[in-house]
Formats: sequence, C-alpha cells, structure tokens
Amino acid sequence: MALPAFLLAPGQVFVPGILGGLGPLAHVQFEREILARGERHGARSDRDHPVWLVANATSTPDRSEALLRNGPSPAPHLAAFTRGLERAGADAIFVVCNTAHAYHAEVQRALTIPWVHLMDIVAAWLRASYPAGTGVGILATDATLRTRLFHRALEAHGLVPVAPDIDSEPQRHVLSAIFDASIGIKATGARVSDEAREHLVSAAHWCQTHGATVIVPACTEVSVGLTAEIFQAAPIVDPLTVAADTLLDIAYGRRHPSEFLVSEGPC
Repeated sequence: MALPAFLLAPGQVFVPGILGGLGPLAHVQFEREILARGERHGARSDRDHPVWLVANATSTPDRSEALLRNGPSPAPHLAAFTRGLERAGADAIFVVCNTAHAYHAEVQRALTIPWVHLMDIVAAWLRASYPAGTGVGILATDATLRTRLFHRALEAHGLVPVAPDIDSEPQRHVLSAIFDASIGIKATGARVSDEAREHLVSAAHWCQTHGATVIVPACTEVSVGLTAEIFQAAPIVDPLTVAADTLLDIAYGRRHPSEFLVSEGPC
C-alpha cells in the first residue's frame, strides 16, 4: 500500500523500510547515518529528511545461534516483519544486521519489494573506489564468516577478503566486543565499553598486518564500536554508511527499487 504523496518529504519518490533491533542499537545507528548525510538531498530542517518506516524487530531469534548451533530460525520473523513494512507502504527494505543476510534469498521470495543486499552494495562501492586485488579486512560474527557472506561478495568484485580465522585470538576479540555479557556492545547498549573498542582496534590492526588496506565493520555492533575517531591506521568503510547513501538515493529516485529486486543475493 503506497503512502500518499502528501505524506512524503519534498522531492521524495520512494519510501524506505528499515528492519532494525538486531541488536538494539542497529537501526538507531543507521538512522544517525542517514541524518548525518542529509547534504545528499540538501536537508536544512526536519521536514527535509525523507519519510521512512521502521520495525524494531528485537524478538527475532539470534542469527548466530541459528546458523552455528541449530537454534530457532529467524527467517519467519524476518519475513513477517519485512512483509509488515511492505504492507505499510515501504518500497525497499534495509535489514540492519549483517548476519541476517544469510536468509536473504529465503525472505526475498516472500516479498514483492527488494530487500537491498548489504554485502552486494558494499562490495560494489569498494570496487568502484579501490583497485582489483585490494585487501579488505572483515570484522564480523563467526556466523557471517562461516557463511562467507562478505567473502563471496568481495571475491565476485575482484577484491581480497582478509578475516581472522574462527577460534583465533583476534576473532575472539571481535566476538567479545560484540557478545560478552559484561563488555559486549549487545549487552551495554548505548554505552560502548573501552574494552570493546580496544578489542576491535586490535582485530583491525591484525587485518591490516595481514594485507588489508581498508577495514569493513561487518556487524552493526562493530560499526558502533570501531569508528574513525579511534582507528586511523586504515580507512574504515562502514556498511551502514554505504546503505544510508543507497537509501537516500532510492528515496529521492536517483536509483529505482527494481534495481535491487533479485531472487538471491550475490552469495
């Protein structure tokens, strides 16, 4: 059900839908990125920013538990929430969880609008900005690494993924920064602990010493914890920033949602 034109911002053509809450800071950080990039459409007041729809889907089963330990599948929740956004008037969906993209093809079949595939747009952006053969550091959950979501997308664009091995010390640092019950970003919410930041910086340095010239925080918690303010040794290309630019381009008709409507992602 399309929203009537009078509800949209000046110049807005399409309505993005955001599936957030995976974890609790995911869509909050994403919305901050969208607002911070208002210069892409000349925003000078609150009414100049595009209308978007949000589902805070915190009840969705844990993606890593499902993929690594046979936990409950998040696919029914992802499909129900994205269908709800479609019925509410969304023209394209952004799912603010990297690991959830393991279910992209399954959920996309339940929709008539595109779920914009995060790994695909990030890999395409990187290849447009860096030469073939560039090493790209990936700081992600074990589930994202095991399903090779970023590996396959980067390799398809001629880039070289660089990521710690599962169970290695730098990967344990990444997992601690994300999941630890005391210092992890999923646990601490809006407050990011110094220990979590230190773990992510250490893992980013590992990637750099193993051939990465650019770092991708390939988990929304890593996007929150590893920023250019605390890590300047290599450029950081945040998927949330790339997705924010894509969302704005869709909202204002610079790119059409149908461009992203594929039966499967690149992985």
